[in-house]
Amino acid sequence: MAIRPVLRMGDPRLLEPSKPVEKFDTPELHALLADMQDTMRSLDGAGLAAPQIGVGLQVVIFGIDHNPRYPDAETVPQTVLINPTLAAIDEELEEGWEGCLSVPGMRGLVPRYKNLRYRGFDQYGKAIDRTVSGFHARVVQHECDHLAGILYPMRIRDLRNFGFTRELFPDDDIADD
Repeated sequence: MAIRPVLRMGDPRLLEPSKPVEKFDTPELHALLADMQDTMRSLDGAGLAAPQIGVGLQVVIFGIDHNPRYPDAETVPQTVLINPTLAAIDEELEEGWEGCLSVPGMRGLVPRYKNLRYRGFDQYGKAIDRTVSGFHARVVQHECDHLAGILYPMRIRDLRNFGFTRELFPDDDIADD
């Protein structure tokens, strides 16, 4: 379909809460998802939320096999998640480095729940119910934060752990965002 421009931090649309999808399996929803997939792949993203391309709907996509932006990340299945709800399995938090297509070139150390259950629907309205941990849980939380108007820098506890990727990891082969 089309690669869409990704909104960047500072654009007020990224701070607005998204609305639930009311109809599944529509040409409009399929076109949106195709554009999101094209956009995410073109930028080597691990995920993308509809608000990042200016669409205020509760739609996220994510998935990773091998990604130059996250060279050590575990595999996460390609997923379409609509109208998600998230529930922590326990209170265990894990800090990890995150980047974002809406905050290009930067990384930050973000606490996230290590173990998570998420529910929602795919593009056809079929229910999704998964219990996940580690990087998979982190990606889901990051993308779903976008639906509430939250960008990962808002979750950083210590801003000394936030900066440009190349300065934070000068000896690593992490692709610049």
